[in-house]
Order: sequence, then C-alpha cells, then structure tokens
Amino acid sequence: GATYAVTGTITEVGETANAFTYTLNDGTKASNYDITTTEGTLKVTELTAKVTVTITEHSGTEKYDGTEKTVAGYDVKISNPLYKESYFTFSGNDKVTGTDAGSYAMELQPEDFTNISNNFSDVEFVIVDGTLEISKRSVTLTSATQEKVYDGTALTNDEVVVSGDGFAEGEGATYAVTGTITEVGETANTFSYTLNEGTKAANYDIKTTEGTLKVTALTDKVTVTITENKGSEKYDGAAKTVTGYTVSIDNELYTVDDFTFSGNDKVTGTDAGSYDMKLKPEDFTNTSENFTNVAFVIVDGTLEISKRSVTLTSSDSTKVYDGEALTNNEVTVGGDGFADGEGATYDVTGTQTAVGSSANTFSYTLNEGTKAANY
Repeated sequence: GATYAVTGTITEVGETANAFTYTLNDGTKASNYDITTTEGTLKVTELTAKVTVTITEHSGTEKYDGTEKTVAGYDVKISNPLYKESYFTFSGNDKVTGTDAGSYAMELQPEDFTNISNNFSDVEFVIVDGTLEISKRSVTLTSATQEKVYDGTALTNDEVVVSGDGFAEGEGATYAVTGTITEVGETANTFSYTLNEGTKAANYDIKTTEGTLKVTALTDKVTVTITENKGSEKYDGAAKTVTGYTVSIDNELYTVDDFTFSGNDKVTGTDAGSYDMKLKPEDFTNTSENFTNVAFVIVDGTLEISKRSVTLTSSDSTKVYDGEALTNNEVTVGGDGFADGEGATYDVTGTQTAVGSSANTFSYTLNEGTKAANY
C-alpha cells in the first residue's frame, strides 16, 4: 500500500485540483505496480444566505461656543461572523461638521458601501443615523436690585449680570435699562437687550429676570412751621378779617403738596380786641409716603382791633357881665371820632354868672349800640 500527503485546499469561492502525493509502504515495490494518479476537484461556492452589515454613524453632543464641532466615523456590526470589514469598501464621507446650535446628520447611504468579497452574494448595508447635536447656550440676564432712602432723585441702576452658560467668546448683547423710581415704593428694574452683531439668537436660550428698585421712606424728622397770618385794624363798626398762613419747612424735599389742611384759617372780629385764629397741628395731615416723621408746629397769629381814640371837648365862651348866666352846650368830638352811626349825647352843666371863670363841665351818655369798650 501507500501513504498519502493530500495538499489540495481552497477557502474562497472558486475551484482547484485536490493535489496530493503518495509514498509506497515499506515492502511495497513500485515495480510491481502501474500507478496512475488522478486529482479530484475542490470547489467552494458563494454563500447565498443574506448578510446584514449594520453601519451605525457616530453621534456627538456639544454645547455651542462659537467654534466648529465635528463627529467622524461609524461602527460596524455584521450578522454573519464569516463576513469581515475588509470585505467591503467605503466611498462616502463619514464626517459631519457644524458651528451653530442645531442637529447635523452624517447622511451616509447604503450605496456608499460596496461588497468586494466573492464569497457572499447577498450583502445588505443598513444605516443607523447618527447626528452631531450642538445645543444652545442657556443664558440668564438679570438687572440689578437696589434700595435707597427717599432723597427726591430717581433711583436707577444700569447693571445687567450675565449668568448661566454665558455668551460665547466674542459674543454678547447691549442693554437698555429703563427701570426707575423716585417716590417711596418698589418697581421692577425693567430692561431690554439687543444682541451684538454676529451673535445669533438661535444659538441661545435667553431668559430675562428683572431686579427690584426700592425707595424707602425718609425717617428723619421734618418740621413744618405754620405761621398764622395776622392783622391790625382800628375799630370802625365793620367786621375785620384775617385769613391764611405761611409755611416754612426745614427739609427742602418736603413741599406744601405733601400735606392737606382740614381746619379753618379765617378769623373775624368787629369789636376792639384780640382774635386768635386757633389753628391746631391736627388740622394738618401728611399725605406723602416719602416721609414718616412729620411734625406740624403752629405759630399763633391774631387779628388786633384797636379802640378808637375820641376826645370830647366842651366849648369855651366869654362875655361881659350882664347879670345873666353864661352857658354853652356845644361839645366838639375830636381824635378818631365815633364810628359811623355811633356817638353820644351830652349834658353840659357848666355855668358862670359873676365875673370870673369856671370849667364848662359836662357829662356824656353813649348812644344805644355804641360800646364803651370800643373807645
């Protein structure tokens, strides 16, 4: 017999001779044999079962920062372990690039991949989409919060603080801060913004937060001095009147518009005497929330009606002695005189008969309605 060394082999699709050699066994003489060798054929046919090659595009997530971002490449998964990545070629572009916020697809196509192995007749390329996701920057714009005690001037603060992710380098906004308050109270520090040239709104999620401007009341004491008007008149039988008052304030921020008056600032009199207006601090009420400590001080004013000064003079008279009594009933009113419609009646008792002189004595009686206190 013989031993054989068969060397024929094939792996890929195709066919080849099943080559071999032989060696006669010890004791087997070649001269006793006519030996003919015939090589068989080894043939491999292609695999017809479907092979699925899944191409999963790479994905990436970035935050917008104004610079270009890139995702490249893909992963391969094959349904049959016999099929290798080297069995296909790629002719597409497995790179996606973006700068602005948004979603960028790599967009590979099955046609970008070509099976180059004769061992497989049914190879399908399936694409699983991958994307480059560039997210927007989250930015919070906050106007300032500020507080002060009332001083009559507007409270403003133009500062705007940028927080969160902030703007990308070289980008930003300008601000128009319109918040303002002068009187006691609080209000939002309103503002608007305009993105700078080259800064795109689509790359940002922008939230605005308004601060608070607050003015608190002035607690320092404010003194309002109310000086009643005064007047001086002479009695004349007619009513006399003084009205009004003057105001003096020790703080220039406080004005006459900041309080109300509910009293009576009028005083009237007819007879001689002193008449007080009699205003009280309670007649005045602070109406301004800008001040919490307002004191009203009253300086009294009066209507003074002075008495009329009247001189009553009996007459002088002279005659030569004739044995008859000398009299003269005339009385002259001098000085301020009596008020219109007022006066007196006179009883002249002076008399002189003998040679000599004496006072022309008299008395008077005020008429009804004529008051002695006015004279």
